[in-house]
Amino acid sequence: MNTSRYRLAAALRRTREILASLSLVVLAACVVAQQPSSDTTRAEPVYFNTDVVPLLTKLGCNSGGCHGKTGGQNGFSLSLLGFEPDQDFEAIVQEARGRRLLLTAPSQSLLLLKATGTLAHGGGKRLTVGSQDYQAILRWIENGARPASSSDPVLERITVAPNRGSFDVKNPRQPLRVTAHFSTGVARDVTRQAVYQSNEPDIAEVNDTGVVQAKSRSGLFAVMVRYADQITVFHGTVPHTYKGPTNGQSITAWEKANSPSGLDRHLLANWKRLGIGPSPPASDEEFIRRASLDICGTLPTPDEVKTYVADKHPDKRARLIDRLLERPEYASYFALKWGDILRNRGRGYSTSQQRPGTALFAGWIRDSIAENKPYDRFVSEILTAAGSQETNPPTVWYRTVRTTPEYVESVAQAFLGIRIQCAQCHHHPAERWSQGDYHQLAAVFARVGRKGGFADAEVPTAETIYLADEGEVVHPRTKKVMQPRAPGGPEFKVSRYDDPRRALAKWMTAADNPYFARTMANRMWGHFLGRGIIHPIDDARSTNPPSNPELLDALARDFVASGYDVKHLIRVICNSAAYGLSSVPVDANTDDVQSFARYYPRRLSAEVLLDAFGQVLESPTKFRSVAGDFPKGTRAIDLPDEAVPSRFLDVFGRSARNSACECERVDAPALGQTLELVSSAEIQEKLSSDKGYVGRLVKNEKSHEENVRDIFLRVFARSPRPREMVVAVQFLETQTDRKEAYGSLLWSLLATNEFLFNH
Repeated sequence: MNTSRYRLAAALRRTREILASLSLVVLAACVVAQQPSSDTTRAEPVYFNTDVVPLLTKLGCNSGGCHGKTGGQNGFSLSLLGFEPDQDFEAIVQEARGRRLLLTAPSQSLLLLKATGTLAHGGGKRLTVGSQDYQAILRWIENGARPASSSDPVLERITVAPNRGSFDVKNPRQPLRVTAHFSTGVARDVTRQAVYQSNEPDIAEVNDTGVVQAKSRSGLFAVMVRYADQITVFHGTVPHTYKGPTNGQSITAWEKANSPSGLDRHLLANWKRLGIGPSPPASDEEFIRRASLDICGTLPTPDEVKTYVADKHPDKRARLIDRLLERPEYASYFALKWGDILRNRGRGYSTSQQRPGTALFAGWIRDSIAENKPYDRFVSEILTAAGSQETNPPTVWYRTVRTTPEYVESVAQAFLGIRIQCAQCHHHPAERWSQGDYHQLAAVFARVGRKGGFADAEVPTAETIYLADEGEVVHPRTKKVMQPRAPGGPEFKVSRYDDPRRALAKWMTAADNPYFARTMANRMWGHFLGRGIIHPIDDARSTNPPSNPELLDALARDFVASGYDVKHLIRVICNSAAYGLSSVPVDANTDDVQSFARYYPRRLSAEVLLDAFGQVLESPTKFRSVAGDFPKGTRAIDLPDEAVPSRFLDVFGRSARNSACECERVDAPALGQTLELVSSAEIQEKLSSDKGYVGRLVKNEKSHEENVRDIFLRVFARSPRPREMVVAVQFLETQTDRKEAYGSLLWSLLATNEFLFNH
């Protein structure tokens, strides 16, 4: 009985398929009767890889939201953006018993009927019957739906004309022309078939036909142009339209006053190109606070402020920077920064197990920074680390970075400024990186071996890193064993006795490496100026160009020439004109967020802010953990990892250290932070401490004016303005409880943006 039912059901399914096919034939015949015939004898040949696949990309068929997403759509899966055309050919021509094409009646093919909306299609109508794109796909099917062959033309590159442009009110539009260049020497206009995307749509947009339209905001932008597997970029400038007088310096006045050379020359050129002017120089009070926070993560003391302001030497900024770089807080602050990037994590295992290892690694990072270890050596020692985590702290990096994706993504993002994550599963949608690039970098770490550790050792840091005799990485799609290779570099010729990690470190730290020095220079510029020349700082790609490439190149060259001297790099940046400008915008740069015509304010990071509260109120934070209390006076910037309990640090966005991306640290203001300032037990404890600053103000016999002056120097690194002095003294005089009065005054100042932000 069951067998009979199965046969009956199968027969019914087959009947439905036949009827469906007949209905398609009838429907398609009607369509054919309405459309012009194609003359295949005179038409140019159509190639799958270079003609059909780019159209699927243009139409959005292989996008991440349609058939290009993992698993495809409704049983039909294409490679993302057509970067695997062989896979796409199989899906279109051979999959599902070839039902998507009908070679005996090409126009009746399901591929065309769905795309034209003749049959119901979840993606809507994508093609118009008889259009140029429709005819191209139809001709390919009429010619037998041939697969790609070795004799087909190969797309070598695409070019866009013009490749640069400047826009203004009179000329707000610019049509682009895209040309594809093939191995046969043929060049073809593919403007209509290319895909376009602006990286700054608030500055300029681009439509599907390649017409760029400038908007009202000034600035720099880039338009990514893609055809098949090739990408090029159009660079655009929308100059500032302000023509009236400026309350800051004009470009001409600034140029005369500063006689720019070096980095400042590149800044000036960009300002001229954009038609903007810089803000005036920051005051001495602003500069010492800014530099102290940026270099040491620490507020200047009132005495330091007064001494610096009184100094009349012309080189006092340079000397201040030198002094700050020699302070221990400099090493602690940048060790915190590198602890984030290198993922020195306390969570994941029990905190009591992790703490010895993270403390060892944090101490090694801090000591390396304090001694100004050359950056190339610093990175090489981490990448090639071997031995016990008890005796060689850089090996602790391998405790958190353990898997193939973690090796690849941490190395690429931390040291090369490349976000290569997408290429694990498919070709990077906006860059050259393929699955092969990803897995060849992974192969560099395939022979990293581990012994001991948490499972069989009493000491949690006893895991030993060594080079194993064997280890390989297999391409997930081709199943080919991958040879070790750096992104964009040569394959490493290594034997079983050679460590591929050493080959990677040598390639990476070479003077002509296109990523290494530029990434560090850009990272440091972003730290001090609030925005990278390439932004985000760890997303370097041709479709995300630097806002000032000449400036970045000059920084990188100088960094290499210095022997990868990090302190030298910091001196160069902090002595630049851009770093010394006021953060207050002027009429001539109100729209500027890219060219550093003013200093960009940013909120203090979580650890720096908590330490600032403790410093002003003379009440250090007491840090505790399951492993025991930290020594008295330990600052937040000294903590070895992110697992030390602190609600304040969590609310204000300290990094969880789950990846090498600095984007994990959240410095943007949020509502929860405002509530924390109001209700934080830590802050209230500091304000109410009899042994702290408030207690000292209560007990001293100074006048309110003297105390207010000291308070402003502590909080803002400046003296109170006349109106501020009057209001503060009047408030204090009306209060009967001196302790509560001074506590309230201090809290009101500590909750202001002027204190919470570096500016």
